[in-house]
Amino acid sequence: MCGIAGVIDWVPDARDGKESIARMTEVMLCRGLDEQDVWRNGRVAFGHTRTSIIDPANGQQPMTVSHDGRDLATICYNGEIYNYRELREELRGLGHHFRTNSDTEVLLHSYLEWGTECVHRLHGIFAFGVWDARSEELLLIRDHMGVKPLFYARTSTGLLFGSEPKVMFCHPELEATVDDNGLRELFSQAKTPGTSIFKNIQEVRPGSVLHVKDGRLTERNYWKLSAREHPHDLEGTIATVREMVGGTVTEQLVADISRGILVSGGIDSSTIAALAAPRLREEGEPPRAFGMTFTGYAENFRPDEVRATPDIAYARLLSQRLDLDLTEIELSPEALADPALRAAVVDRQDQPTALGDMDASMYLLFQQVKQHIGVALSGDTADEVFAGFVWSHKPELMNAPTFPWVAVGQLHGRASRGLGCGLLDRTLLDKLDLTAYTQAQYEATLAETPLLPGDSAVQRRIREIDYMHMTRWLPSLLDRGDRLAMSCGLEVRVPYCDPALVDYAYNIPWEIKSFDGREKSLLRAAFRGVVPDEILDRRKSPYPVTQDVRYAELICGQLLDVLSDPSSPVSAFADVEAAREVARTPERLASGAGAWAARSDVEMLLNLDVWLRSGVRVTF
Repeated sequence: MCGIAGVIDWVPDARDGKESIARMTEVMLCRGLDEQDVWRNGRVAFGHTRTSIIDPANGQQPMTVSHDGRDLATICYNGEIYNYRELREELRGLGHHFRTNSDTEVLLHSYLEWGTECVHRLHGIFAFGVWDARSEELLLIRDHMGVKPLFYARTSTGLLFGSEPKVMFCHPELEATVDDNGLRELFSQAKTPGTSIFKNIQEVRPGSVLHVKDGRLTERNYWKLSAREHPHDLEGTIATVREMVGGTVTEQLVADISRGILVSGGIDSSTIAALAAPRLREEGEPPRAFGMTFTGYAENFRPDEVRATPDIAYARLLSQRLDLDLTEIELSPEALADPALRAAVVDRQDQPTALGDMDASMYLLFQQVKQHIGVALSGDTADEVFAGFVWSHKPELMNAPTFPWVAVGQLHGRASRGLGCGLLDRTLLDKLDLTAYTQAQYEATLAETPLLPGDSAVQRRIREIDYMHMTRWLPSLLDRGDRLAMSCGLEVRVPYCDPALVDYAYNIPWEIKSFDGREKSLLRAAFRGVVPDEILDRRKSPYPVTQDVRYAELICGQLLDVLSDPSSPVSAFADVEAAREVARTPERLASGAGAWAARSDVEMLLNLDVWLRSGVRVTF
């Protein structure tokens, strides 16, 4: 769990990159609380900040392996290799020697033994740079699903890379500039693979290797979803899902520090808790669980179009049945609406979002969880893998000629312009033409989707939706989770995002995946008798949002203050009169049909104002 930064210069006497590395490393301190170090060697420099998970006493980075006094390769790495112990034994059998018990050293020796083909042996989440002194080549490598972020940018003399875009802004040639396309990427609801919102900054794509040599960049994909015939019937599929989920939960518990589970009382996190708890007890660690709620939420809960019940009662039930050590984290509207918290969340993500109290509550949750443990398992991504969203089951949403989550937004008035875009200036929206931008993304996604010639129309559409989830929807959620957790010094792992499990689920026929007509049919069937029936039979409930009118009043008051400030930069982006009208009726944002979409509009403007004040330059 770390922050990484690096620079390579093609020009031997170039100085800007190497002189920037100390500052590049410093801005990654939010991702590494325990140690930091810089390594320089000729045209290359790496920086690393570390929050220790495996072999805390050793495993310092950047790490170099030498032989006969000659450096072979140096690594700068963020992530965890869950099967590092097995790989270490295999490498020992091949003649490799180790001086630490860290997964970092195993990863570096894996590269030395197998080159970039080592990625096919890695079970884990990772983003790393390797300087191969033998070939004088830089390799940038990102995990299969893109759980760990990795950005890069060219300069006039070389290339920069890092865990977050803010790393690049330490170089004198790069600045936080967002142009028309960056704004389209920011406000649209589909992330373009390999891009960022910032001009001249790109991402290494999930499942890819970027080769950097002699001023040339070559990116190749080493893993992607593939379409093939499913080998099992319903009974065999249920058994395989049970085995695969159990295996990845056990594997992802590897750590040399305290561990726990984030629980919501839903099937996804409850399954992980049920599988992890016995293993933690076997290893002498109490099964700690953490649930989040809002002040007065359970007592005053009002069902809405997507949430039928509050989470915390089910988290308590799970804790009682599994004998978990449950910590309940209660958040007040005042804490959620704190402008200092908003600024911190925007800074951690390098951009504004429309998620408002969802981002704020997640950040506060991670801060408090970190006070107890260092590694947390999460139920995130089960919806994407096992068809948990409503749009995978309603034909009018499934078959809409756009991303299905965009089709959902089109049913909610202002959200039809895009989540959080309802109060943006119409002239700006007309210029950006988000509809055309999103449609182009949608068509590109369809063209990429792996299919089988014999797929039925339904199976073809389900594959398309699943592929949309994995390549245009999930990346933003993974990035959000990583940024907010890592800035608190907490590593959050996502067992359902295991690439083997994702690939297996992608090929399950729809009549098996939805055999009982409900969302996540297979997950329910696989863990019946393991997870309490009350939870298995509960209607899906998304991540919670506060219904407290006090929160709505606070953010509406803040927006009125912002719009009254003549120096406010967000006024140039907002439909000011419409925003004022909405802000004067906060009760409409607390609960009821369309409340969350309307609140997202307010929260986007507040976050956008913070972001614009931070020094980012927007050109459009």
